[in-house]
Amino acid sequence: MSNLLVCIPTYNEKDNIQSIIDTVLAQGDDIEILIIDDNSPDGTAAIVEKIMAANKRVHILKRPGKMGLGTAYIDGFRYGLNLPNIGYLMEMDADFSHNPAYIKSFKEAIQHNDLVIGSRYSNGISIVNWPMSRLLLSYFASMYVRVVTGMPVMDPTGGFKCFRRKVLESIRLEMIKSNGYCFQIEMNFYAWRAGHKIKEIPIIFIDRRAGTSKMSKHIVFEAIFGVWRLFFIKLFRRDRKVIKQPVS
Repeated sequence: MSNLLVCIPTYNEKDNIQSIIDTVLAQGDDIEILIIDDNSPDGTAAIVEKIMAANKRVHILKRPGKMGLGTAYIDGFRYGLNLPNIGYLMEMDADFSHNPAYIKSFKEAIQHNDLVIGSRYSNGISIVNWPMSRLLLSYFASMYVRVVTGMPVMDPTGGFKCFRRKVLESIRLEMIKSNGYCFQIEMNFYAWRAGHKIKEIPIIFIDRRAGTSKMSKHIVFEAIFGVWRLFFIKLFRRDRKVIKQPVS
């Protein structure tokens, strides 16, 4: 039996953590959760460890401090790939901006695809509670990524997605360098360049219930300029250094 591991990075998410774990696990008995906590000073990890004592489907990976979203997911993927019963690995946020009710749709779509992306832009624009300036920045950034990289993904920066195990095994994770929104772009890019089948499913993205947004100018600039690195990687076919085995 292949279970789904939902990887959730956290930093100061005590207000959401119990609820997000309960809601995610309610989506199916084949679902497990990995919390990747960056030494949250608010005690997020202690709450998770208490839950773990009563539920074997909950895991935690504690890191020494804030090390970035990209490295959190890479560490989470490595953890999951060491679990032989895990056939699918999923990314999502802890703050309910990614609705756990969509997990069932991901599980259905991943049966016929290799990477499934929850898209805010595949069916118009489906974002709630964002100011117009941020919405426009995100929408046109997505267009920018498609033009520069040639990647046929409507929402390349989205962080609600599901990978088949084989996709992550085909990528040299140690060579993924981006840490913010560009991390999402980079993972999609190498999955696409490796020949894996990608599907976007429409979601409604609702901004945070509680806590503080982790977005910064550095993350935005990394995404803007990082796509040109991917452009030149594609141009000179240097992606073969990152892709272990392209799909034939």
